[in-house]
Amino acid sequence: MSRTPIIAANWKMNMGPKEAKDFLAALKNELSCECKAVDKVIVPPFVTIPAVMDTLNGCTCLGVGAQDVSDRDNGAFTGEISTTMLNELGCKYVVVGHSERRQYHGETNAYINRKIKKALAAGITPIYCIGETLAQREAGELETVLSTQVVEGLEGLTPEQVGGLVIAYEPVWAIGTGKTASAADAQAAHAFIRSVVEKTFGAEAAAAVRLQYGGSVKPANAKELMSQPDIDGALVGGAALKADSFAAIIKAAL
Repeated sequence: MSRTPIIAANWKMNMGPKEAKDFLAALKNELSCECKAVDKVIVPPFVTIPAVMDTLNGCTCLGVGAQDVSDRDNGAFTGEISTTMLNELGCKYVVVGHSERRQYHGETNAYINRKIKKALAAGITPIYCIGETLAQREAGELETVLSTQVVEGLEGLTPEQVGGLVIAYEPVWAIGTGKTASAADAQAAHAFIRSVVEKTFGAEAAAAVRLQYGGSVKPANAKELMSQPDIDGALVGGAALKADSFAAIIKAAL
């Protein structure tokens, strides 16, 4: 099965509305028509999403996502953002389970699972982040950690739902550190993740689900990473804050 590459820019707590408009103007100048063969996603802070939508003005060349979503419906949940709100803004994707949410906000696989189900029920595609810490890798726990995150995070989903997801493998020790898993190590992890999906949800789901690599992805390493058979794209952090470098990573997926 041919899977369309997907490159997503996770801006994290960067890029206010004005910066985002300037970025998108510059990105437009960097991209060529052939880049239509790659799904491209911008994931801004919540307050910047309206400015991004306004700048795109109905253009479907870029998908827009949110960095998180509540597992609850609208109501008395101060500081939370619901799927209803994301749908009203036009968000097509949402990042869930990022290691920074797990680390700083104590998010568990079960909690993330509720968010994934809420997003799917609203027609929003989750980008589900998984990955091991350096201590876990050095202790030989890589496969145990990844398997647990896949099985528990996707518990109760149908094979069809899983096939439509994006799973982002981000070794925690490589996020924002400048360190990157070798292409061979990244491929091995992605192949293992796909094998867990196949064992749990079947061959069709495993063949359809798109797997991204994240963790200090940059123009210099993007081509090698995405040439691997089980790596279908990238979730990009720091290198997605500049239009030229993000465009270069998109082109590396062609």
